Amino acid sequence: MKTLTAFAISLLLIFLSCRKDSFITSYDARVTITADTLKYDTVFVTAGSVYKTFKIINENNQKLRLSSVKLMGGAASVYKMNVDGISGTQFNDLEINAKDSLHVFVQVNVDPNASNLPFVLRDSIQISYNGNNKLVQLEAWGQNAHFFRDKIVSANETWINDLPYVILGSLTINANQILTIDKGCRIYVHADAPILVKGTLLANGLKDTADRIYFRGDRLDDPYKDFPASWPGIFFLQTSKDNVLNYAVIKNAYQAIALEDPSPNANPKLILNECVIDNAYDAGIISLNSSIRARNCLISNCGKNLFLVKGGDYQFTHCTVATYANSFIEHKDPVLVVTNFINVNNSPVTANLNAVFRNCIFWGENGLVDDEVMVLKNGNTIFNVNFDANLWKVQTAPANITSNQVINNQTPLFDSIDTRNNYYDFRLKAGSPAINKGVNAGVITDLDGKPRPVGLPDLGCFEKQ
Repeated sequence: MKTLTAFAISLLLIFLSCRKDSFITSYDARVTITADTLKYDTVFVTAGSVYKTFKIINENNQKLRLSSVKLMGGAASVYKMNVDGISGTQFNDLEINAKDSLHVFVQVNVDPNASNLPFVLRDSIQISYNGNNKLVQLEAWGQNAHFFRDKIVSANETWINDLPYVILGSLTINANQILTIDKGCRIYVHADAPILVKGTLLANGLKDTADRIYFRGDRLDDPYKDFPASWPGIFFLQTSKDNVLNYAVIKNAYQAIALEDPSPNANPKLILNECVIDNAYDAGIISLNSSIRARNCLISNCGKNLFLVKGGDYQFTHCTVATYANSFIEHKDPVLVVTNFINVNNSPVTANLNAVFRNCIFWGENGLVDDEVMVLKNGNTIFNVNFDANLWKVQTAPANITSNQVINNQTPLFDSIDTRNNYYDFRLKAGSPAINKGVNAGVITDLDGKPRPVGLPDLGCFEKQ
């Protein structure tokens, strides 16, 4: 009997030993990777070399074979990989003993003053086993800049033009706080990083190109640098007030500027002076029952250039609002939509509307739109929409408006439109019907900062010199 028991124990030990020496091949093998992302959140002021590490842990009672551990960027990557003391870009058929682990070391070596690098350098390591492909993301800062991740402005703050600013996660300006951005600042925003304004945003750009303030996505490499929807946009929320953007350029957002609700005080929620809003995928400006004063602004090549709904209080003076269908934007919505309502659960919700458009151009081509200006009314709320000395493209003039000196369906003769090469110059050619057709609105410069008027005022944001 004792002999049989000893024999059974020996067989069990042999069986267990064999299991540890065999490989687990099931798809649901228990494997722990100790990091899903390696972030090198160090502001490099000189050429930097930084290491981080993670482990691949075999939680099973059998060996595990990794079919590959691969640095996806290969030899061209700024990252270097070392697996258990051996450097390389790809390792195949790696064995991890039962209840054991393997160490992966990752090094990044960048020169932050190399202007040809993106601001954020990304790559990944793919770990493949038993039909699984798991990724560890790599993220480092490529150029010297101010990097903010989930930044909250909780006290009045000023950004100066010493280095670019890169926004990761989000930027939030708390209620009753002011973020002031000095002339010449460049703001680069990641794809998932909205700018949320609960307080006040002041952008103090000036007319020279180097002194304007730029908001755009943080991908500066081809072809991504020209893609719309490369970052969410700037959102002025319910408590926001007294926002002023001077000589700001907002490019390639999803919704470049969005506003909700009136200002909590008697001032306009947003003042835009000499600003450019370009290549926004969904909307250049979308406003729900809010208030805007805009002067000498160019809103160009957006999915919906101006979308002003559910009432509000608006004055747009000497603005050019134009879209040409191109490889990025399918022009299927009017460049201007104004309503005193929105539909909620198929029922209109209305509010008072006061809007004045003076000395503006509303134009679009190559798309699916016949009427580039659409004004819609519902209910009996206050409804005042005035077009004073404008050029627009419509087949059926909007109802419920007052108008004076409107030029209809005459091409404005913009200087250069080249959709193939994505080049647009919305200044006016000689002979444009928009020249000398404006009324005196008290505006003494144009979007270029050049004197206005020359003769009588021209329509749009540029004055023909």
